[in-house]
This record gives sequence, structure tokens and C-alpha cells, in this order.
Amino acid sequence: MHVMNTYHIEIEGQVDEKSLSVGSPLQMTVTQINPDVTLLKIYGDQSGLIGLLRYLHQQGVILLSVYRK
Repeated sequence: MHVMNTYHIEIEGQVDEKSLSVGSPLQMTVTQINPDVTLLKIYGDQSGLIGLLRYLHQQGVILLSVYRK
């Protein structure tokens, strides 16, 4: 079952939107909240979310929060 949702992921630091969007099937927006926090808004299913979280982990990104909106 592929239930589509909007997920918000807050990460520490800044990230380049182009580097995240390349090759990703997820619809994504990147918002710099302040110099220390970036908000990623993605629209996709749970497997897409898990794939993105794994990618962020491999890149050494520190997650601050993940929630479904």
C-alpha cells in the first residue's frame, strides 16, 4: 500500500536543494529556517521517506525532527 503524505524533516545546518533532488522521485522543497536549521518538506509514501532518511544518514546529516503533516 502506497499512502502519500507530506513529511517535514528538520535537519541541522544547511543543505543544497539540488544535491537532494537529483535522482529523487520525491516532490521536495527546502527552506532555510535559520543558519543552523533546514526544513525539508517532501510529498511521498513511507518507503520514499525511509530512502531519503537513509541517504541523509549516509551523508552525515543530523536529524532534528521528522513528522507527518
